[in-house]
Amino acid sequence: MTQIVISAPGEPSVLRAQGAPVPTPAAGDVLVRVEAAGINRPDVLQRQGHYPMPPGVTPVPGLEIAGVVVAVGPGVDGWAPGDRVCGLTNGGGYAEFCLVPAGQLLPIPRGFDAVQAAALPETFFTVWANLFGLGRARAGDRVLIHGGSSGIGTTALLLCREFGIEAFATAGDEAKCDAIRALGGTAIQYRTTDFSETILQATDGRGVDVVLDIMGGSYFDRNLSVLARDGRLVVIGFMGGRYATSVDLQSLVLKRVVVTGSTMRSRSPEEKAEIARELRERVWPVLEAGRCLPVLDRVFPFLEAAEAHRHMESGAHVGKIVLRVSETPSPL
Repeated sequence: MTQIVISAPGEPSVLRAQGAPVPTPAAGDVLVRVEAAGINRPDVLQRQGHYPMPPGVTPVPGLEIAGVVVAVGPGVDGWAPGDRVCGLTNGGGYAEFCLVPAGQLLPIPRGFDAVQAAALPETFFTVWANLFGLGRARAGDRVLIHGGSSGIGTTALLLCREFGIEAFATAGDEAKCDAIRALGGTAIQYRTTDFSETILQATDGRGVDVVLDIMGGSYFDRNLSVLARDGRLVVIGFMGGRYATSVDLQSLVLKRVVVTGSTMRSRSPEEKAEIARELRERVWPVLEAGRCLPVLDRVFPFLEAAEAHRHMESGAHVGKIVLRVSETPSPL
């Protein structure tokens, strides 16, 4: 098979096509012929050398795929060759074949093609686990989503609209703000407006119940300022730095704010399987009803993974970037 490897940490040009044996599924694994693979920010960080895979895990990037099951390992129930699936991988998605733990697979929703399905796992797992899990967002809540035009942001906006949650979201230009409005959110252009002032004014000083934050340190104090009493700050990224240098701890204590966060990579297989189960129960019926469809920005050919990374790093995208890997019958 062909896979895309990181030849050395660096710019997108370090992504290279390489031949490799088709892997064999071990106990609990499913081998999928990949038709499409999503591009995600952790892939970029991994390529740059900032977010390496854990020991013993394939160094091939790619955290979400869609395709067809071609083989299952010992002990796998519920999946069989020929099943059309999408899934959250532990790496290895930039390849013509990929091993995925059985518990991290979901059926491709009815009416979806492989490209649409490959845009689901990473962002839907992440938003469900963090905004709805750790953040406990519920109908009637108000939330703030930073990076509202990203894959994570657009997914969060779609799910907020579906589940009756009022959403504010930040973006860096008016075109992206228009995209946020089209998804039912209140857009805040962060380059020209202080998001904290806007939210406090819009909520009569009460603030929001949850902040889903990709920025980290640079936004920490202002995130606290916009949280309502018993609010939850959920940190899932560090685009503004890992360290918060000015924090009003009194604000945190007086409001009884909860500060938490997570990465998907550090979760156990059992945790990921439970998220998949919840998505299949709560979200997959919504997708099959034609709602909360993923926002697709661009689709690149498999061997243009470097161009796909350049596009993500340009910041010009709205929604998901996907690689179209293969639509040919499996040789197995």
